[in-house]
Amino acid sequence: MNRLNQLFETKKEHLLSIYFTAGYPQLNTTVDIAEALEKAGADFLEIGFPYSDPVADGPTIQHSSQTALDNGMNLNVLFEQLKQLRSRVTIPVLLMGYVNPIVQYGVERFCKAAAEAGVDGIIVPDLPMYEYEMLYSNHFEDNGLSNIFLVTPQTSAERIRKIDELSNSFIYLLSSSSITGGNLQLTDSIEGYYSRIKAMELRNPTIIGFGISDNRSFSKACEYANGAIVGSAFVKLLGQDGYMQKIPAFISSIKS
Repeated sequence: MNRLNQLFETKKEHLLSIYFTAGYPQLNTTVDIAEALEKAGADFLEIGFPYSDPVADGPTIQHSSQTALDNGMNLNVLFEQLKQLRSRVTIPVLLMGYVNPIVQYGVERFCKAAAEAGVDGIIVPDLPMYEYEMLYSNHFEDNGLSNIFLVTPQTSAERIRKIDELSNSFIYLLSSSSITGGNLQLTDSIEGYYSRIKAMELRNPTIIGFGISDNRSFSKACEYANGAIVGSAFVKLLGQDGYMQKIPAFISSIKS
């Protein structure tokens, strides 16, 4: 049982995950930010590794990704930084990014390096489910890594059941099919989508992402899922002066 499973065993609701881009705003602040987020009360973290063509991301995360690349961030640098992760951070940590850099690095090598760094799971939005199942699942499983699948409002019930079968920690529910950075749209159709997923009584916990930026949207998401992920709103904070000192108040504002 990895840290993610332990977390979901002990806390069933109002889980808060924070996403940020490795190497942003400065190259060497990745573990500093992770440590500060744990101290401020985040339940688990998603560290994004930058890519030059982040098609699912809005302007805020695209900017952070490009800045990180300009700063010199890549997977070799990230895994070197993460060697100190588990001496300073105890909560679950996931890596999130696109499949192209992983394939270039080598999927088996990537999974081994992630596990050695103390990473608990991987989110790869553009990795097709059949490719994961047929080509890569053994590398994830052999290294004790959870692969986190994404569900959108357009995902069929049959596919959701298949995702639930393949998952072993949680399922990432996108609040919409758009890019990151928008506001949570609580339309009748979106609330119907949340209700439909909740009624399926899936085996795995669910976490909602995209558009969660404040206490109102976090609380609303938690009515339908076990928790929610804040990404763009936190990345915006990292672009401000004195951002490290502002992290506790930011986390408190989401959870309070």
